[in-house]
Amino acid sequence: MNQKRLINLFLEVAKINALSGNEKPIASFIKSFLTNLGYSVLEDDSSKITNSNTGNLICKIGTGGNFILLSHMDTARPTLEVEPIIHDDRITSSGNTVLGVDNREGVAVLLYTLERIAKEKIPVKDFTVAFTTCEETTLFGSKYLGLNGNIKKGFVFDSGYRPGSFIYSACGAIGFNLKIIGKASHSGIAPEQGINSLVAAAKAISKLPLGRIDEETTMNIGTLKIGSAVNVIPELTEMIGEVRSFNVEKAENYFNQLVRTFEDEARQINAKIKYDYFWDFKPYTIKENSDVYKEIVKAITKVGLIPTPKISLGGSDANSLNANGIESVNIGIGAQNPHSNDEFVYIEDLIKSAEIALELVKKD
Repeated sequence: MNQKRLINLFLEVAKINALSGNEKPIASFIKSFLTNLGYSVLEDDSSKITNSNTGNLICKIGTGGNFILLSHMDTARPTLEVEPIIHDDRITSSGNTVLGVDNREGVAVLLYTLERIAKEKIPVKDFTVAFTTCEETTLFGSKYLGLNGNIKKGFVFDSGYRPGSFIYSACGAIGFNLKIIGKASHSGIAPEQGINSLVAAAKAISKLPLGRIDEETTMNIGTLKIGSAVNVIPELTEMIGEVRSFNVEKAENYFNQLVRTFEDEARQINAKIKYDYFWDFKPYTIKENSDVYKEIVKAITKVGLIPTPKISLGGSDANSLNANGIESVNIGIGAQNPHSNDEFVYIEDLIKSAEIALELVKKD
């Protein structure tokens, strides 16, 4: 393991500014990097749906095999002015920006692994590597990843857990937009002629089990937009929220409860509601006897770590892969404090993540 090379590669990709929907700068780097190593890189046509300025990148080693290693190209916040600092045990930013560890660490790990394979002529299985768009916003890149039907297993390098841990079960999320429509009138001269949408919204919200409902379910209303002027009865109240759960039926039941609650309160004052909802991402659980579970346990064990299965109330590209019939786990790579200026990665974790990637693809 060439620690210096791996660190330098991470620093190089971390400095490339590429937010969700604007991944072209990092995509261009990856294409050039892999092409120079002799690999063929395909860009799929997912951008027609995601509206990113690039598609997902797909690189087949050999025939492409039946499994995929994956990381996403976007960061949640800009890295244009990042100033990485290498300490004895970790890499941080100067504290003024994010480091970009989520998920430029995953990108660096996979690029480094492919570089080692090419330069050291390491015997490997046939497999596929993908770099996706829009993970931080919609997961649309992985949702519309242009793979053939041969891929059956996935290993996503994106979890903030330290190497050794892997997410075998993650929740799904129903996103919703809901409007309460009342009637505007002058709040001083004729408040009786108005229908106050805010009143219905407030009463409904007070009856909802917002926050953690149980160990596998949460509900949240994240934004509210109300009214038009201080002297006008608010005709319209709009809100955006989500219901998360590891259980599809439970999530849908709680969402339906939410809708009924708003309908009941709106009806009391002759207001109306309109709403739409969608599964932002579906939940998944990988069984212990599945091939992907056994293979990640084996790889983690081989690099001298203790395999530690975890659950997560966050979504990742692994949710998309599982929803598309590709059994997948999200692997801990140690991206600490993601999305904050305090992001960092232990150098040891960067190295161990690369060791795990190589173990997954090496011939036995």
